[in-house]
Amino acid sequence: MKIRIIAAGKVRTGPEGMLEKSYLEKFGRTGRCIGLGPASLVEFDAGPLGRPPESQIARAVTDPDAVLCALDENGAKLTSPEFAGLLANWRDRGLKEVKFLIGGADGLQEDIVDKAETCVSLGRMVFPHLLARVMLAEQLYRAVSILRGTPYHRE
Repeated sequence: MKIRIIAAGKVRTGPEGMLEKSYLEKFGRTGRCIGLGPASLVEFDAGPLGRPPESQIARAVTDPDAVLCALDENGAKLTSPEFAGLLANWRDRGLKEVKFLIGGADGLQEDIVDKAETCVSLGRMVFPHLLARVMLAEQLYRAVSILRGTPYHRE
């Protein structure tokens, strides 16, 4: 099952971009043998209100063979094993792709969040959207590590 991260903002060179790339590569290598991966990224410039233009997001999320998961501060606050279980459930349902949506400084439009099958929160604190991308990439890698039983995740 492919993973696509659809995110506001463009990561240039710098620590966030390096970390995100590293975790997504690890996710692809580790998850391949259990049917998860590869992961790719679609970036949008945040619009004047700190949100990507709705038309760009709408085009990116229309796909009947993909499930949408919005990262939203009001979403479910999952443990890492619960997040791994969510990925495994989607894979086991035979989905071809999961699209994670990350908004800009002001989040995602409400109608876009409403289209998502699931909304997940990274916690009760607020994080910069570039850091949220790194945190999602790390949790994807952690999830496949949990599902494979590797020692990266220790409870």
